[in-house]
Amino acid sequence: MSEERLGRVRDRVRSFPDFPVPGVLFRDISPLLKDPAAFRTLIDLLEDHLRASFPKIDFIAGGCLDSRGFLIGPSLAQRLGIGFVLIRKKGKLPGPTESVSYALEYGKAELEIQSDAVEPGQKVVIVDDLLATGGTMWAACELMKRLRAEVLECLVIIELKPLKGSEKLKSIPFYSLLQYD
Repeated sequence: MSEERLGRVRDRVRSFPDFPVPGVLFRDISPLLKDPAAFRTLIDLLEDHLRASFPKIDFIAGGCLDSRGFLIGPSLAQRLGIGFVLIRKKGKLPGPTESVSYALEYGKAELEIQSDAVEPGQKVVIVDDLLATGGTMWAACELMKRLRAEVLECLVIIELKPLKGSEKLKSIPFYSLLQYD
């Protein structure tokens, strides 16, 4: 991965202190989404990483892990020539679903996936824009485990290292393009 390409992506992430609450430094990818060349570079970098790491991927999964993650997953899946599987907040998907509850910093939430979204043994990469405490990504992995899919990796654009979210994923491979202390 070239430092120049990575820098092009990093330069489009801006910081907002004290959002959404005092003491939090929010990392905003809106400028990255507004810049077609930078967004293309982001997808190029993620595609290069996945092609180099995994000879076969059946699906990219994501969605409303965080709404911004929904913007990356389908573009990446399209590039790889594979399907995209939605993971949403409870009550947003029709038909039979599997759901899992998880703890947030400020309460509890639930994610779900359609029961027939993946077949047992299919290889999945879970994508989101950011990993903070890891609760949402852990829940997405649990859903895949319930459907007996193989999670190859959890992939994010940004990792907030001090929150130690990757530790919650335990033995599941994890990759972040940008890390912030």
